[in-house]
Amino acid sequence: MSNSSKIIVILGPTSSGKSSLAIEIAKKWNGEIISADSRQVYRGMDIGTGKVTQEEQAQVRHWLLDIADPNDDYNVSHFIRDAHMAFKDIVGRNKLPILCGGTGFWIQALIENHKLPNISPDPALREALAMKTREELFEMLEQLNPERAETIDRNNPRRLVRAIEIAQNQDKESSIRNTVPKIPPSPFPIPHSLLIALCPPKDILDARIQTRLEARFNQGMIAEVEQLHSRGVSWERLDAFGLEYRWISRFLRKILSLNEMKERLFFDSIHYAKRQITWIRRWQRQGASLHSVETPEEAFQETNEFMKKTTFDNTR
Repeated sequence: MSNSSKIIVILGPTSSGKSSLAIEIAKKWNGEIISADSRQVYRGMDIGTGKVTQEEQAQVRHWLLDIADPNDDYNVSHFIRDAHMAFKDIVGRNKLPILCGGTGFWIQALIENHKLPNISPDPALREALAMKTREELFEMLEQLNPERAETIDRNNPRRLVRAIEIAQNQDKESSIRNTVPKIPPSPFPIPHSLLIALCPPKDILDARIQTRLEARFNQGMIAEVEQLHSRGVSWERLDAFGLEYRWISRFLRKILSLNEMKERLFFDSIHYAKRQITWIRRWQRQGASLHSVETPEEAFQETNEFMKKTTFDNTR
């Protein structure tokens, strides 16, 4: 069977081991990886996002890494457009596309071919919302669109403002048609797909998060944030990226001590992982055929069985 009729999707919380798993699967089954991570698209954001190294990228080709400037807006519309192009290139060379990342909303929108709202930016609304706190923005969104409020990063004012903008205008016809990138016809769903949710037990995941954060600090994560700011990325923009960039930027501005920063980052990362798992469970309840596993070994076995079965079924 041609690999063009298959796709592997790997999602899960931060520090679950998704990237390493995707690389091992790609090496065995002649695959290439399409990253579905809303922060790894940005250049210069390497250590804080857990981006795969240059050595790992040399082993397996990765798509949608380092394709945007940190000061630019790269959203789900851009992702779907670029993922479609990557998918077409990969299957055109009879390689296995592997979609891997922690931004579940992007993955769902791509796989289920969501119709995205063509809502133009509303400068007047944005100016008014800029005066509100994150808590006030979140409360507004809860009233306008409770379902979206359940999955959004409530600490990200840019996403909150955009979600409010869409919610208030989604029933209105946009006067500007070119604000959302044009998206080609979706190649999804394809005949054979395997969706794997890699979700380790909480105690194991928490320990991995702690170990990974320590390793990132040793690798120079604070210096990375300093360098981004020196290159013109504002403190406000860094804060909006959340997690490592939010808390380190506050440490660099002397809002927090080093120990306070590390403690808050750890607990924020744990809560972020919990939200990711909650989102995965919700998608399962909505009918997604997700194979939930606790270890990369289980996921690798699921993949091997899927690849062998689909090849066998096609030859019967």
